[in-house]
Amino acid sequence: MTISEQSKLTIVAEQQKVAVERQAARAILIDDDGRLVLVKRTKPGQEPYWTTPGGGVDATDESVEAALHRELAEELGAEASGAAPVFLFSSPSNAGVAVQHFFVARLKKLDESARSGPEFQDASRGGYDLDRIGLRGDDLALVDLKPTALKEFILANREALLAEVAVG
Repeated sequence: MTISEQSKLTIVAEQQKVAVERQAARAILIDDDGRLVLVKRTKPGQEPYWTTPGGGVDATDESVEAALHRELAEELGAEASGAAPVFLFSSPSNAGVAVQHFFVARLKKLDESARSGPEFQDASRGGYDLDRIGLRGDDLALVDLKPTALKEFILANREALLAEVAVG
C-alpha cells in the first residue's frame, strides 16, 4: 500500500468516527423466582411501557458496571450480584450516538422505600412502578418492553440468562 493510499484510508477512518454522546448502564435483573424486575413507565397521554432499571453513566462512576449498581440503588433501592455484560444497544443522538450497556444480574435485595433517583422528585415525568414479569412463560411477549431489540434478545436467550444468574 502506498503512502497516498494509507493517507486516504486514515482520512476515511477519521470521517467515520462517531462520538458517544451518552452512555447508560441497565440491568436485565432477575429475581429468585426467575422473573424480570422491570420499571413500568406511565406518562400522561401515552400508553404504558416497560423498561429495565438503570440510567446514565456519570463522570464520577468508576466504570459502567459501577454506574449500574449506583442506578439500581437509586431507582429500586436494590442490590444485585453477578453483573455480566450481555447486550449493547445504540441509537442516534443529537451529537453522535447513545449507547446502552445491558448487564444480566441477580437481585439480592430490594427496598422500595430507599428509592431516591431524581425521577421521583418530578411528578411531570410520570410513574415509575416496579413490576415483575415471568421469563419462563409468555408474559414478556405481552408487555411493551423498550427497546424492542432488547425484548427480542431476552426472549431468544431467556434460558441462557437464567443460567447465567443461576436461577433453576
